Order: sequence, then structure tokens, then C-alpha cells
Amino acid sequence: MSDTPFQRRRLRVSGCEELGAYRVLRVEGPCGPAPAPGQFAMIAAVERWGGGSDERPYLPRAFSVARCRDGEWHFLLEDVGPGTRRLSELREGDGLWALGPLGRGFQPPPPGCRAILVGGGVGIAPLAILQDTLAAPASVLLGFRDRARAHGASLLTDARVASDDGSVGHHGPVTELLAAELDREPEAIVYACGPAAMLEAVRALCLAADIPAQLALEAGMACGFGACYGCVVPKLGGGYLRVCLDGPVIEAKQLGALCAPVEGRAG
Repeated sequence: MSDTPFQRRRLRVSGCEELGAYRVLRVEGPCGPAPAPGQFAMIAAVERWGGGSDERPYLPRAFSVARCRDGEWHFLLEDVGPGTRRLSELREGDGLWALGPLGRGFQPPPPGCRAILVGGGVGIAPLAILQDTLAAPASVLLGFRDRARAHGASLLTDARVASDDGSVGHHGPVTELLAAELDREPEAIVYACGPAAMLEAVRALCLAADIPAQLALEAGMACGFGACYGCVVPKLGGGYLRVCLDGPVIEAKQLGALCAPVEGRAG
């Protein structure tokens, strides 16, 4: 857990660029601790952050920090609803409220253990900042629905891509690439982030092969620091973990089944 004070700070947007079906929002980083790979921030637009005739305020949105570079924090956005649409509209000079960095991030691989990074959709974001910090090259496997979203792979270096529709790279789930990679590289550690069905498939694969895995979970959050219990996931053996406080990065061996795997989804 970071030692960031529980207060949101007003940041200045320094740019927002298209990346296929996504946008990369860049903001001037706040004073204080830099985000560790896998940590997140609760963000909201300063202006027009609400809906309906009375502009009832939206809840802040939780986003992994995709990169921390040159005094900026980067966030990867996809327009999937009113909140993300408003964030995607922000331009240079606009204001952004941010609370973070929050949560528990990735732990570095042990000496002599190769990292395998597995991402799906906007879940590739925390893998980008993780790759920036790794001392040795990693295998990077990324899954997307289609070619437009696969442009996101440019956030990482030397990525192998899978797509649901076969328009780019491997035709099928990214976990098919992972299964082949684990056969070739049993002395590895897996770092993954993406949709729940993809993470469940990664969890099952790694547990069956007795390979350690750290999963950055995606969950809807109302607060970001454990008060609302809105982001719980099942714990192996019973009980629940809070994604925002106990995670978002949690070891696969600590987790129960996240959901039933969905065939044919790459990310």
C-alpha cells in the first residue's frame, strides 16, 4: 500500500492522443511517491463530471497507471460509457481530480526467472509500466477483440498479439499463446491483467503447471481504499479479498475461481 495521503489532487491534463480504439490521457504527475507498476488512481474530470438534467456527479473511475515518464502519468482509456467518454474528451489544459497511487502493485521476478506478461484489452495498461521497470527482457502476449484495439500493443515492446476475430496475429484467445509459452519456458513467472474470463484462464493454467502468477484484477470501485466493499473477489478456501486494498495485484494461488472461462475471447 502506498503512503499517499487520502486526498484527491487537482492535476493538469498535458495531452490526449488516439491509439486505435483507445486514447492515452497524459497528466502532469503530482508531487509525492511515484506509482509502482500495478498501482492505480481514482480519477474524475474537474468540469462536467455528471449526467442527467441536474448533472448528478459520477463516481470517480479507477484506472491503472500505464506509464510514469518525464513528470507525467499516463492512463489508457476506452470509451465504453458516460464516464470514460467524458475522460476521453479531456484536452491539454483541462483539470483532472486524482486520488493515488493506490493499492498493491507487482513484485519483481526472482533472479533467473523470466517474466511473461499477459494482457487483454485495456488491461495491458499496468503491463506497460511494469515492462519499463524490468531488468531483463520479458515475453509479452496481448489479446484484443479486433485490429482497431490491437493498436494498443504499441504501448509495449516486442509484443505477440492475439485477436478474437483473427484480423491481426494469432486467431484465438491470448491464453493459447500463454499455454505454448509455458511449455517452452517452465521456469517463469506470469504477470497478467485483463477481463475476468481471461484472468481466470490464466489462473487455472498457472496453477495446473505450478507456475507463479500475479494477477492485476479489474473491478468497479466506488472509493479505492477499502471502505465500500464493492470490489470483492473470492479467496481460495473461503472469504473475500478487496481488489482496491488487498490488490489490485493478487497472487493466483490466493484466489478462488474468478468466473467461468469464456471460449473465444482474446481480451
